[in-house]
Amino acid sequence: MTPDRAFNSCTIAWTSSQTRQKHPGLHTMHPWRKHLSGRVKRDWIIPPIRVLENSKQIPEDLVQIKSDKIFTGEVIYKLEGPGVDQEPKNFFEIDDQTGVIRSKQPLDREKHRSFTLKAFALSPSGERLENPTTIEIMVLDQNDNRPAFTKKLFEGSVPEFSIPGTSVMSVVATDADDPMTDNGILSYSILAQESVPANAVTKTMFGINNETGAIYTRDVGLDREVVKSFKLKLQVADMGGMGLTSEGVAVIHISDINNHAPQFSPVKYNMLAVENRQDFEVGRVNVTDRDDRGTGNWEVKYSIYNDPHRSFSIRTDPATNQGILTVVKALDFEAQHEHTLILTVENLNPLSNKAPDLPVSSATVMVTVVNENEAPHFKEDPIQIIVPESVAPGTLLKTNLAYDPDNSELRYEISRDPEQWLDIDGVTGDISVKRTFNMRSPHVKNSMYTAAVKVTDAGGVSTTATLAITLKETNDFAPELHPKSSTVCKDARKKHSGLVLTATDQDLAPHTAPFIFEMLEDMSHNWTIIQINGTHALLQPLVDLETGEYAVTVLVSDSGSPVLSSIAQVNVTVCPCDSYGDCKSEAGAIFGSTVGINFIALLIIMACIAFLLLLLLLAVAITSCGRRHHIKKGAGLLVGDSEDDIRDNVLNYDEQGGGEEDENAFNIDMLWNPHDTPPRLPLRKDAPHNLPSPTYPRRPPADPTDIEDYINDGLEAADNDPNVPPYDTALIYDFEGEGSLAGSLSSIASGSSDGDQDYDYLNDWGPRFQKLANLYDSC
Repeated sequence: MTPDRAFNSCTIAWTSSQTRQKHPGLHTMHPWRKHLSGRVKRDWIIPPIRVLENSKQIPEDLVQIKSDKIFTGEVIYKLEGPGVDQEPKNFFEIDDQTGVIRSKQPLDREKHRSFTLKAFALSPSGERLENPTTIEIMVLDQNDNRPAFTKKLFEGSVPEFSIPGTSVMSVVATDADDPMTDNGILSYSILAQESVPANAVTKTMFGINNETGAIYTRDVGLDREVVKSFKLKLQVADMGGMGLTSEGVAVIHISDINNHAPQFSPVKYNMLAVENRQDFEVGRVNVTDRDDRGTGNWEVKYSIYNDPHRSFSIRTDPATNQGILTVVKALDFEAQHEHTLILTVENLNPLSNKAPDLPVSSATVMVTVVNENEAPHFKEDPIQIIVPESVAPGTLLKTNLAYDPDNSELRYEISRDPEQWLDIDGVTGDISVKRTFNMRSPHVKNSMYTAAVKVTDAGGVSTTATLAITLKETNDFAPELHPKSSTVCKDARKKHSGLVLTATDQDLAPHTAPFIFEMLEDMSHNWTIIQINGTHALLQPLVDLETGEYAVTVLVSDSGSPVLSSIAQVNVTVCPCDSYGDCKSEAGAIFGSTVGINFIALLIIMACIAFLLLLLLLAVAITSCGRRHHIKKGAGLLVGDSEDDIRDNVLNYDEQGGGEEDENAFNIDMLWNPHDTPPRLPLRKDAPHNLPSPTYPRRPPADPTDIEDYINDGLEAADNDPNVPPYDTALIYDFEGEGSLAGSLSSIASGSSDGDQDYDYLNDWGPRFQKLANLYDSC
């Protein structure tokens, strides 16, 4: 409710004379009285109203306020603020007629130290007669609260052997009373001291500052090995130690300093270690330390002396502080039977200057090495061998491979050899070549062949090592010329073009390129070879050649050591070319040419041949009709009486396009040895020489139906003849027509002139002789 609304409900007015009669002993204040000083109006300063807490007189009149307006009319007083109509409410009230302010309930300074209120003077109609004035109510403290420690138990520590006056810890207490009064001034004290273990120390070891609560040492003799801690009974009191009191507890631990060095117990040890083992525990050593267990003052570290090969190491077991001795490098019984080690020990933390001056503790450890059957040892693994790929079988590659530490007898064997190229002596271990190496083997990677050898001692203990055989490339293969046949334009000499030749070699570098291409001397004056680079050359004509087939012999050599060469025949077709350099078709290149021939020209040539053959058959038919009566009945048309061998008549020409002046004809015997006289045919390598040849059929059959059997008999005899050249070798014939049964065309019907001749057998010779048979039948 606002003051204005409150004043509207008030209708009672009172005078100052009435107020003095009802409250004769109450202090009256005139907060609205103005004091004139010159021309400035100032309000009176109202001092705070002091009220004692926990008062028993409730309600209690505190003060009376009064307005000067009461002389001019009726005044109504109102009060508002915390403690009246704001939280906390209902602590104060004002008599609206007399202006008396009184407390309604006891006050507690620890909850509310003061109250600030606003007082109003209003007219009965609610109009403000004066400006609001501020009233401050201060609650006075009483010693109604005991001091209390902030913790139930205070803990601290102090190093052993601390000097008197060393600060240990501080304790703290609080008091809810006013600290500005004696009610809140505290004083600390120690009531009792108890040692752990009990009665270990009886003299007073600690003191306390009664004002700050700081605890400190008072005397010497704090030894952690004697006493572990102290329990102090504390007291705090207000009123400077004369008022209310409370008690507390403080526990002080005696902390350890490193005043004890670790000591070996015992100082001599004997241990066993098996040879050829590493990273295994040999034994443990023990130490004692009186310092606090589990701290750096107790934990130790070990050192090893007299171990020149660093075969041992020692580490600390964190749980027991024992030293664990370990072999880190395999021991050799044959080299050394015993090892004498000197061990020392010290704390992780440095010793205190209060520790006794003692030497560093040491211990002696005698390690005896136990012998065992050791595996043989290869002198190298992998075993490196470098050898030419063409090394001959039986060649010794490696010897003295392994040894046995126990000096027992060894046995060797090849445990892995995928190509079966190696052999080994089971007693000496000498490795030799069993079969020739092959660089093209799938088991050769990057010129290295990998195998394995195994060695076993008398006790059955074995070891395996790798054989790494590096194969050095040798010149085993001659280069091969490519291509063997192609075309060249007629105008190649003028255009400085020709056939590009290259070569391939199955060897590896450096036995391959660069290749050298050459023409054999006295083999041809019509061609030349121009070297383009290390792998290609240009075959070019020296003269203008006619269209046709030419055989050119080329020598190609590699760069190996030694140099290998091969001779190859290149079949070159010379042809006219179009503007694109492609061959044009001509009749001269029909047979054996690699260049395509014009289809129309081919038809013309075939038609000419057919026409000539027809004329020949007509001439034979006319002649046969005139002499039909002279041919004996049943005799064959083409069968004579000669029993001489019939052979193919093949003429060998050595002209290569140079005209009549070119006398250097191609002779295949020059591929083998140009200096032999007379030229020799190549012999078969798969059959013995100079053996009698089988009998060839000497007389052709009279009946044409037996021609097939006649041919098959001749083929079988040739296949079984050991003296004939291979099937792919050029044949040289020196018989060119002597003894031919054909004779001349005029002898076809000269056998007889009388009697009838039966020409029905011509029907069995195929469609080409069908027309001839018809002609004779019509004669």
